[in-house]
Amino acid sequence: MLVDYLQRGVLAGVVAGLTYGLYVAFVANPLTEYVHDAGHSHGHGAGDHSHAQEGTEHVVSETTTALVSVGSGVLWAILLGGLFAVALYLFEPALPGHDGLESYVLAGAGFLTVSATPWLVVPPAAPGADHLYGIDARIGIYVGLVVLGAAVSAAAILAYGRAAPRHPALGALAAAVPVVATAVVLPAVTPTVVTQPDVAGELVTAYQALAALSQAAIWVLIAGAFNRLHRRADPAVDAADADSHDQLMASP
Repeated sequence: MLVDYLQRGVLAGVVAGLTYGLYVAFVANPLTEYVHDAGHSHGHGAGDHSHAQEGTEHVVSETTTALVSVGSGVLWAILLGGLFAVALYLFEPALPGHDGLESYVLAGAGFLTVSATPWLVVPPAAPGADHLYGIDARIGIYVGLVVLGAAVSAAAILAYGRAAPRHPALGALAAAVPVVATAVVLPAVTPTVVTQPDVAGELVTAYQALAALSQAAIWVLIAGAFNRLHRRADPAVDAADADSHDQLMASP
């Protein structure tokens, strides 16, 4: 059973990864290049020969850089898909929702854990960013924040489970409390570890927003593709969904 979940998770990761790869190739890489140029446009002073040499090196490495970044994005989505499948297999009975909705709940928890919570302290860094700490310290901070994000996600799910029987809206409100509290308190109590002195603030904000949206899209695609694969592999799921729909339609 776990093997089946894992296979579907990996396949879902491939679907999400290929889509993400197109985003990286046609949106993320050009935006990164634009931000890089914007941060260095005021610092020219090299001669024509240096400029021409730089242009040649850029042309030679552009295809390789694109392939590496796209491939890395696909592998990242496959990794997330595998982790998603294992987590769903282990925690599916405890997740709220039915008819596949629990997959999207888990996807939201995954995004909150892996990306949203860590980025409150260590946001996606645009080209030219200045880091207060070295790479080892940043990795340690990131891992600690992932643990915190997992705890916040679990607290939100538990809060919903306790309050939702009274009213779904009350459950949603209870689930939002730990998430909003983290989003407000964590940036206020932690130092700024990444600065972008050479790039306009609006451009950095757009860069970070696109990074966040792209990661959220990966999780949504993984959940959607996993549900689709699950239904194709188990016709009983479609039958159960149809029965549930018929019962809802027949209700007064």
